[in-house]
Amino acid sequence: MASLKDVEQVADDLSTLVDQLRGEIKNNASFDRLVQLADEISEHADQAAGTFSTVNDALMNRLQELKGGSSSGSRSASGSARVKARS
Repeated sequence: MASLKDVEQVADDLSTLVDQLRGEIKNNASFDRLVQLADEISEHADQAAGTFSTVNDALMNRLQELKGGSSSGSRSASGSARVKARS
């Protein structure tokens, strides 16, 4: 699973790419180069969003497990008490 450390690396890469983009704009770069840099920035931003989504999903699943675990445990205990009472 991706981690926030991975996002930090992606952010560093994004910062470098943005600096390159600014430098190219100041130096009258070709539009081909600007498009290439913008595309790389977009790919890195998508990676960061994907990592955040993965981490969020993992945390939400864990929270649901914890919520479900405590309430399902009490349900199963009361359910087995009913089964024993019927026997």
